[in-house]
Amino acid sequence: MSSDFLGADQRAQAVVALGGGHGLHASLSALRHLVDDLTVDELTAIVTVADNGGSSGRLRGEFGVLPPGDLRMALAALCGDDAWGDTWARVLQHRFAGDGEMRGHVVGNLLIVGLWELLGDHVDALDWVGRLLGAKGRVLPMAMEPMDITADVRGLDAAHPDALTSVRGQVEVATTDGVIAGIALEPADPEVSPAVTDAIAAADWAVLGPGSWFTSVLPHLLVPRLRAALVETDARLVVVLNLEEQAGETHGFGPADHLAVLAEHAPDLAVHVVLADRGSVGSPAELAELEETVAALGARLVVDDVAADDGSPRHDADKLAAAYARIFAAG
Repeated sequence: MSSDFLGADQRAQAVVALGGGHGLHASLSALRHLVDDLTVDELTAIVTVADNGGSSGRLRGEFGVLPPGDLRMALAALCGDDAWGDTWARVLQHRFAGDGEMRGHVVGNLLIVGLWELLGDHVDALDWVGRLLGAKGRVLPMAMEPMDITADVRGLDAAHPDALTSVRGQVEVATTDGVIAGIALEPADPEVSPAVTDAIAAADWAVLGPGSWFTSVLPHLLVPRLRAALVETDARLVVVLNLEEQAGETHGFGPADHLAVLAEHAPDLAVHVVLADRGSVGSPAELAELEETVAALGARLVVDDVAADDGSPRHDADKLAAAYARIFAAG
């Protein structure tokens, strides 16, 4: 085995990546590079299933299925860089225009829902899509039934600014004008595929984040069977911090605040490594606060250059891949 990243005395790693949306897409795009370079030999994405907006929300409402959008984005991220992978990734992500009923629907969403109807099995159907695409890993839903996110939000009642208001739905939580005090899931204890818990148990590394903190990242920690698997696994957990605050969900949050909220929602979860972008850490005071928070978690802080060069709040796949490789090599 040879690799640009892997030392001669090291073996390839099994990795599970948890999240949803654009954040998980960025993480999987990076990890896919490590599959190509033989640093990672088994890659499994475990994806949130709480979306209630757009094409996913429409299909969820009409057919009673899992919202397919985040699952589709994860599959697209695992497509190869060759002509086959690039073409299928673009097909999967193609959104219909026009003025009719199909406007806004995404080809990949329709493909996934069609296979769910045909095969009657969420996991089997996603595996078939992955084989069609030549995906460099496996994509699994975090639960086997659609989830709804509810949040206690402070600041929505002008007369009582400290009062908590309940907000329901992924889109509604993500776009709230208040400050999120905490989230919950409905149903509270959904069915989880054995494939998910088996992948976590067999993993060397689990990667949580980046992504929408309250609606893509933290929900995994609120599914009892999924959280128990993460607590019990021997896998080492890497938490990847976002590059900046997110309007609605994490307005005013610094890097340490993201970790504090994670610890509040899952105090029994062992975090081994926290990855932060060098340019996003900010002032020396903010770095010191982050170092203190990471130390309190018993974790190791890695500050690296993982942001895109164009100034947008995106992780660069090549830089993130190199950072992951260094983390995995250090153990």
